[in-house]
Amino acid sequence: MPGGRLTQQERQQIALGLADGLAYAEIARRLDRPTSTVTREVMRNGGPTAYRADLAHRATEHRAQRRRQTAPRGTEAPPQAHGRDPVAVREYEEMFTTVLMASGMPKMMSRVMACLTLTDTGSLTASELVQRLQVSPASVSKAVSFLESQGFVRRERDGRRRERYVVDDDIWYQSMVASARSTAQVAEAARQGVGVLGPGTPAAARLENVARFLDFVSESITRAAEQARDILFTKPATTPDTAEAPSDRA
Repeated sequence: MPGGRLTQQERQQIALGLADGLAYAEIARRLDRPTSTVTREVMRNGGPTAYRADLAHRATEHRAQRRRQTAPRGTEAPPQAHGRDPVAVREYEEMFTTVLMASGMPKMMSRVMACLTLTDTGSLTASELVQRLQVSPASVSKAVSFLESQGFVRRERDGRRRERYVVDDDIWYQSMVASARSTAQVAEAARQGVGVLGPGTPAAARLENVARFLDFVSESITRAAEQARDILFTKPATTPDTAEAPSDRA
């Protein structure tokens, strides 16, 4: 299996594979690369619908140059807990940030969210975020305020009276429930439009169908979130078979 960074030719093969509708696992198999490498490459460079090999290659070279310019001389990446590869962790954090951005979260908020999520404690102080992300305190403050307003982050004081920003284990449950509520509100607004536009008219029929569809989606999301909530607090059982590399499903 080849190592090192993807070549421009490999990126062109990824672009062709995406255009043909191939799964990440199949593209990776043809390149003799790990599926995670292809997934990371695509998600950090626009996603499957916007990926372009030439732009991805230039962006990668730019990131590498920027790291060389900003990295302090004579220093190494801080050691990672549990023997993690610091380069792999950094690349995964970039990919996770890109996925959050693709979901609609602003860039700095996505960076803070990813940084907090990938800590074992699930919490960091403002100064720790500033140091890890190499951004200004004002940028961190603005990002945290946004995330807090969306229910993704909360504040608490630690034993040294420092303010810490925390991501709770059930934030994704809360996010799904909030999304379901928003969807239900859109459904109700659509249903109100039926009376305004007149029952039996094409526009009213369209709105009625939208309302029924969104009602079903909202109820399904809420029901699924309630049924699955306990998963967030369950420690996964690891065995020699399940502790291997992630599935090749894209």
